[in-house]
Amino acid sequence: MAHLRSRRRLALAVPVVLSLTASLGFLPAAASAAPATATATEQQAADAPVLAYVVNTRADHRTIAKVKRAIAAADGEIVIAYEKIGVIVVRSANGDFAKTLREVPGVQSAGATRTAPLAPAGTTDAGSAEYLTAADAAKLKAASAKTPGSEPLEADQWDLRAIGADKAAKINPGSRNVTVAVIDTGVDDTHPDLAPNFSTSQSANCFGGAPDTTPGAWRPYTAGDYHGTHVAGEIAAARNGVGVAGVAPGVKVSAINVTDPANGLFYAEAVVCAFVFAADHGVEITNNSYYIDPWMYNCMDDPDQRAIVDAVNRAQLYAQRKGTLHFASAGNSNHDLASDAIVDTSSPNDTTPVPRTIDPSECFDLPTQLPGVVTISATGSENLKSYYSSYGKGVVDVAAPGGDSRYQLPDTPSKNGRILSTMPNGEYAWLQGTSMASPHAAGVAALLKSKHPWLPPAALQALLKAQANNPGCPASYDQNGDGAQDATCEGGRQVNGFYGHGIVDALRAVK
Repeated sequence: MAHLRSRRRLALAVPVVLSLTASLGFLPAAASAAPATATATEQQAADAPVLAYVVNTRADHRTIAKVKRAIAAADGEIVIAYEKIGVIVVRSANGDFAKTLREVPGVQSAGATRTAPLAPAGTTDAGSAEYLTAADAAKLKAASAKTPGSEPLEADQWDLRAIGADKAAKINPGSRNVTVAVIDTGVDDTHPDLAPNFSTSQSANCFGGAPDTTPGAWRPYTAGDYHGTHVAGEIAAARNGVGVAGVAPGVKVSAINVTDPANGLFYAEAVVCAFVFAADHGVEITNNSYYIDPWMYNCMDDPDQRAIVDAVNRAQLYAQRKGTLHFASAGNSNHDLASDAIVDTSSPNDTTPVPRTIDPSECFDLPTQLPGVVTISATGSENLKSYYSSYGKGVVDVAAPGGDSRYQLPDTPSKNGRILSTMPNGEYAWLQGTSMASPHAAGVAALLKSKHPWLPPAALQALLKAQANNPGCPASYDQNGDGAQDATCEGGRQVNGFYGHGIVDALRAVK
């Protein structure tokens, strides 16, 4: 699965436009064999892999029509054209496709979204899932029963109590008019804790770049693709006497599956599709607990990576302008994301990684660093930064519970420092990571949106920050007791690198 890292916020001046039209086209899974008399050049072309591309143009009809003709001439097949933002998703086996299109007048950037061929038809959790057993469940149900009105497994949800979400639910559990879209590995909407709040009309599968709204298309491909289902439960698991509760148990949740079924990666064309789909279907908030593969950092001096940044930014800004606020996890590398240089040893992660040192002011994590996206660091049960959570002053906006099974163990029946939530096939499990922190913050934002339905994204983000509780930088962060600081927090009680503006507060949101 993919893992997300984050750095300084990117500020791009990319033109944004306001609607979408689709034109569908598909390329065969493999190039046809060349005739026996083919030249070496012809044989090489016939054997070339099919890659996916984004072509970004001026958003006027004349330019787009001209670029479409150029795409066809360069042996490209259009999957979908998001004309009002000037993004065209293409498949081609022409190795010079991107280079050729960059020379076309009106094309502002063009590049491959992957380094591996399209296969025939990553996330930010730290460690594997720990499933709830029948014995665990019995113990939790007995403990939860001691608190009237609790869900059967709520005794282990220290994360809800840490941000006052248990008390907030008694005042205002959130509005059915607010939807949080989980852009992720899919959501099992048949889970009894998710079914009551699931919105099928705002769900889709965006793999490949075009939305598929066939019933069930948004679900995980396998039980191993559990990440999105866990995230969804943290946001909006219903208070219905079954299992766990979400931060905002009265709001709706939808699923936009953006993963490649062959390798589980999150490619740019799928995320572009997800942001546009969310915006066009009235979604108020999106949660993004991943980074866009195959590059952990997309560097602006690389034409392919620059095109990815351009396309995704156009889509997410389009969604913001239609009223959608985006949340993204900060990553699990315990990196100072405001540093001057970061070593990336994992990119590209769909073929053979090549170690590189990147300048975080020129190479960007997507969608985390895009303008207007809320970046979340993780905390444990003692309200300290989780040992794995990346951080950085000026990068992290707010913090939220993500779990810490190493140094922050809660006084709960299981003593498990991770986050307990829903899993496919009606199951439950503990996970930890900034993947778990982001949906907690998104849930609090959903409560704020429920109370203040007319707030635009920027104002909603500002209110979330204003209501957060900042513990300030700790005097020491020597978690393992070896005498060395495991991370350095910069800043004061108002804003700092560990918590941004502070830890989100669900109770203040509803009051």
